[in-house]
Order: sequence, then C-alpha cells, then structure tokens
Amino acid sequence: MALATLIGMGTVGAFAAEGLEDVMKRRGLSQKDLLAAAKTYTPTGGRDEFLVFSSSGQAGQIMVYGIPSMRILKYVSVFTPEPWQGFGFDEESKKILRQGDIDGREINWGDTHHPALSETDGKPDGEYLFINDKANPRVGVVSLHDFETQQIVVNPILQSEHGGTFVTPNTEYVIEAAQYPGVLGRGYAPLSEFNEKFRGAVTYWKFDRSKGRIDPAKSFSLELPPYTQDLTDAGKGPSDGWSFTNSFCAERYVGGIEQGKPPFEAGCSANDADYLHVINWKKAAELVAAGKSVKINGHDVVPIKTAVEEGILFLIAEPKSPHGADVTPDGKYIIVGGKLDTNVSVYSWEKIKAAIDAKQYASKDPYGIPILDMKQVLHTQVQLGLGPLHTQFDSKPCIAYTSLYVDSQVAKYDYCAGKVLDKISVHYNIGHLMAMEGDSAAPGGHYLVALNKLAIDRFNPVGPLHPQNHQLIDISGDKMELLYDMPVPLGEPHYAASIAADKVKPLIRYKYGTDSRTGQASPDAVRPGSEKIVREPGKVTVYGTAIRSHFTPEIVEANEGDIVTFHITNAERAEDETHGFTVSTYSGNLSLEPGKTASVTFKADRPGAFSFYCTEFCSALHLEMEGYLMVKPKGLVEQTSTKATDSTVYTKADFDKQYTTNLETQKVIDTVVKYIMSTNYKDFPTVVALVEDAVDQLNFAKDAKGKTDEAAKKEDWQQGTLWANQWWQYQVKAADIGLRVKTYLEEHGAKTVAK
Repeated sequence: MALATLIGMGTVGAFAAEGLEDVMKRRGLSQKDLLAAAKTYTPTGGRDEFLVFSSSGQAGQIMVYGIPSMRILKYVSVFTPEPWQGFGFDEESKKILRQGDIDGREINWGDTHHPALSETDGKPDGEYLFINDKANPRVGVVSLHDFETQQIVVNPILQSEHGGTFVTPNTEYVIEAAQYPGVLGRGYAPLSEFNEKFRGAVTYWKFDRSKGRIDPAKSFSLELPPYTQDLTDAGKGPSDGWSFTNSFCAERYVGGIEQGKPPFEAGCSANDADYLHVINWKKAAELVAAGKSVKINGHDVVPIKTAVEEGILFLIAEPKSPHGADVTPDGKYIIVGGKLDTNVSVYSWEKIKAAIDAKQYASKDPYGIPILDMKQVLHTQVQLGLGPLHTQFDSKPCIAYTSLYVDSQVAKYDYCAGKVLDKISVHYNIGHLMAMEGDSAAPGGHYLVALNKLAIDRFNPVGPLHPQNHQLIDISGDKMELLYDMPVPLGEPHYAASIAADKVKPLIRYKYGTDSRTGQASPDAVRPGSEKIVREPGKVTVYGTAIRSHFTPEIVEANEGDIVTFHITNAERAEDETHGFTVSTYSGNLSLEPGKTASVTFKADRPGAFSFYCTEFCSALHLEMEGYLMVKPKGLVEQTSTKATDSTVYTKADFDKQYTTNLETQKVIDTVVKYIMSTNYKDFPTVVALVEDAVDQLNFAKDAKGKTDEAAKKEDWQQGTLWANQWWQYQVKAADIGLRVKTYLEEHGAKTVAK
C-alpha cells in the first residue's frame, strides 16, 4: 500500500478518534461555548426557523440570511447591478434599474437602510419586501415569490430620505419620510431662506397588492417643517390610521464651517428636545381624494396649512437626536429613544388621542402646528443608559429591547412597569437591533440580532476596511445570552426585518417562458424545436433555448455593425437547474432559472469569432455547453467550401458501439422508472417536479433516437454516431434525475403502492 495512503488513513483514524473533550481542549472552548454552538448549529439539510432581510447600505442590495444558523443565503439586488443574478445586465432587469434614474441621470448605486415586509393584520405575510434608498430618494419593491426586484419608484419631491420603508398594517401604504430638508420638487432656494423655502415631508406610497406594485398615481405626501425627519412607524390596533415620524435638528440650524460657524453637529443638537410628528394618514388620504392637495411635479401634496386646519398633524417633544419611533405590538404605546439622552420615552396613544380630541395643546411651532404637552401624553420614561436608539419587542407582553449606541449594549426592560430587566454588551456601537418579527403585531420571540457598526477585534484582519458584525442573542430566558458573531462583508447594514421561514413560499421554477421582472409570459420565449434566427437589415435576433447541456442555436452569424439580440429561455423543469449565458467581450451575464426567459442586446461592432457559453455549472458536460457568434467583417466575400468541419470520422463500428451502450443505458433507466412508479412518489412535490423533468429528457432522447435511426437507414455513420451520442446524453440526464428521485424517495420514507 502506498505510503501516502497509509498516512491518509492514519490521519482519518486520528481525527475520528478525537472526542468532544479533545476538541474543547485543542480549541480552548468552554461548555458555554458548546451550548451556544449547539443553539446555532444546523445539520446538513436542516432549515432555519427564521429568515432575515438586512439592508446592505452602500451596496444597494438586501442580504438574506437564516436564524439561528446565521448562514447567508442570498443577496437581492435592488439599486445596483449584480452580475451573478444578471441584474442590470439582461434587458428585462435594465428596465427596472432605469426606473430609478433621476433627472435624466443613470444611477447605479444606492444606500439602502430600512427593509419592510408586507403585512396582513399587522403581521408579516411573506409576499413582498420594500427597501428605501437614502441617497437618491427611491423605494424598491421585491417579490418574495422569486426574491427579485419588480419595481423602483422615485420620490418626485424629495432630495433625500431616511424614514422609509415602513408599512401600514395591511400594506395599504408604504411610508417614506424625508431626511435632510430641501425645496420640495428638488428645486433651489438660498440657505438664507431655509426657514421659508425648505421643507420636509412624509410620503405614503399606495401599494396595489393585486399587481404587486406601488401605484404612484394614488400616492401622496404631507408637507412638514424643515426639521430633519428620521424614522417612522405606522400605528396598529387602536392607533391604526396614524403614523409617527421623529426628527432631529428642530433648531433648523444651517452650518458653515467655511464661514467660521460651528458645524451642523453643534447647531443641530443645541436644544433639549426635538419633535415627534403625529399624523392621521387615513384622513390625509381622504383629503387628497377630496381635492385638498396641491400638485408638485405631478404628485399630490397636502400642505402644512391644510393639515393644521383639518386636524391631522401634531407635534410632541421627544428626547434630542432620536432614532426610532416604535409602536408596541398592541398599538397602545410609542417608544422613542434619543442618542444624546439616557432615557426612552414611552408615549401613551390613549393620552395622545385624548389630548388631540380635547384640543389640549401646550403651544404651536413656527408653522402653526399644535404641540402636545409631553408630560401630559407620556406613560413613563425608562432610564436605560447612554445612546438609546432603536426598539424591538418580545413575544412576552410589555417586554422591549433597545440598542444603546454609546454603551455598546442592549437593554431589556418592561415598558409597562418602566423597569430595566437585563443588559448585555455587544461589539461594538450597536445601531439598529432586530427581534424575530419584532416590529409586528405578533413578535416571535426566541432571538434578537444586534446590528453593530464596528467589529474592531472580532474577526481576522482584512485590511483597514473591517466587516460589520451581526450578533445573535438568545432572548428565550430571563437573561440575554450571546450566541454568535457574524461578519457582514458588504456595505453598511442599517436595519433588518425578519419573518418565520414557513411563511415564505417562493417558487422553485417559473412557468415556462416567464419574464421574471413582470411575472408575465415573455413574448420572446420559444419551446425546444421552435428556436429560430430572424435576420433583418442591420439586425439579428436569436430566439433560443438552454437545456443540459447545449444552447439552440449554437452558431449565430452576424455582420459587423449589426444589432444582435439573444432571447434565451431555460427549458429545464428540475429545481435548481439554472443556466447562465454570456458572449465573450460583448455581453454581461444572464441568469436563467428554470422556465425563465431573459434577453441581451448589443452592437456587434468588432468582427471576430466570439464564444458564448453557460456560466453556471449545470451538468457533467457543462464545459461543452458552448457556441459561437461569428461576426463577419464588412466587405467580406465568402468562398464556398466543401471541406468537412468534423475533425473525427466515425465508422459503422463506432455507431454500433454507441447504439449498444444506449440500449444498455435504457435498461438501467427502465429499472429506476419501475421503482419510482411502484411508490407513492406523487405525494412528494419535489419528486413530481423531477419526474416531469426526466420525462422531458426522455422525450428529447426519443427525438434524438429517431434521428439516429434515420441516419442509420441512409448508412450515414457520421451523423448516426453523433445523433446516437446526443441520444445517450439525454439518457444520462434522465438517469441522473431518476437516481436523484430514487435517493430522495428512500431518504423520505416513500411507500410501495400495490398495483
């Protein structure tokens, strides 16, 4: 026996003999470490209890990961191109990306902050996801049916925003609030006229669930003073129909270091309090319907004056420089923390509503907006520590968690009784935090994630730009316990939203020929056998298919200067059999999931022989999944040639050998088919889909066999052998699927069905 083999066996034996105590000693682990690991470990094939959708800041995407495993599952592109999924590279997704252009400028990046899940009765329903772009005031709509961005809407009046996205309890509206004041409509005015000409606003985007799209024509905004608006939350239960938006820089300070003035941070934090905006959005919608709004850039805006006259806008003092206005699950309280304070303020909705109904106002702001007496509407204040920011809720009544930025801690407290229950240190400078469905009407409990701004010493050094750190915390007991540190390697995640995994039921394949960006049938899809190349003056359009392991057509000819379009449909039906497509130097990547049609268009402005291939490893013959775009130079005079292009010449002996192999392969397939048919395979949806795909492959094999036999009749052993090989390739694919089915059925306890 070879020495290397003996050494390898010795190593395996030694590893197998290593016990739990040996591992603990070797790695310096405690029993507490092992318990934390056991709480997050997810065995092979295991699934997570919850899914998390995290913003990715400057990456302009959404990150999806599981809890408790903390395994990253996917990045969903929204405002930025992403080549693996073809977003911004295929023609269909380019249309979505270009919806986000502003003032004629192509914008290919975004600063995502606050994802929000669609809700029914105040609970996440797993259908849609919304995300805002702070830098370029936009909202993206993602369908959780396929985790793809379906729409981008540009705010027609704001220059920036931060208080988005937040949904009303039945996703009637998606709320987006401004951040830095500007001239509504993105106009100009000198800063000397800041108080008079600059404004904030909050936008209520109407969501049409039947279409899965925001309807800008039925959306509206409410003009607000030039305070710097921050985060928003929608009321629920008794406070349904109202929304709450906090603010900072109520001083309306305009800096100017270059003019010798103190910077913004000094002037915007001079006062002891800022303002919480309390808005009756339901009545605001009625005012718009009654024509009591004005148009700015074609968008309905309810002026401050109208809002005050109609009694739909109020202010309450709040701790200065707040970040978060969070409505409790029962809708009875609103909790606000201030970054420059030590308390969270718990406002009573019952007291707020009573003061509004009785018109008991402490004063008015410079714009005539009534200000409620803070002491009159407070339920309590809870002293938590330095830098309280954002709040989430437990499944247990009256239990909340608030991040403490300066203290780098999370505080657990009873907001009904005003009592601190526990604190835990995190690493470091926590911003937002997220409990499972912790911003909904029915939080899930179990876990909480700290979204920390700094990692410093937590992970292996990777240069001066560090990853950020999402820390998983167990909140199932009286005391919080840190379980896991997860480095986040993109952008700067801000907020995240979570949902029980079993509520999300995405597709595993598209209906054949679907344009995934519209959800409708693509007019450019073709079935196998109907592929074609359409040539017009200066234009070549390819209607093709992709299936393991070839494209049809494989050879495409064009003239230098032609506009070339490829429409490719993935003809697979098996789960996870994605293909990719790119033309060397001419196109970016297309991601072709089963049933999907995607397109790419370019000008063939350079002659040459350009290969195209499948970019997604899809089968044993993946590398053979290729073709050529032949771009002929201008003025080329082609010579007719009778020279054979096949480099290998096949004989009858080669044909007979391949034919015999195919017949033997069919016997194996028949055995597997017999086993599958003897079971209750139809009780397993995954298997049914695989069987459908195997049947497709066998139908292709039948067609290839027919061409094989036809060539044999003509004694054309060259074509006969090649077609026999293609027949065999289809058989191999069918056999591969069949064996996967057999294994699945055996592992999942399939039963024999009596005939």
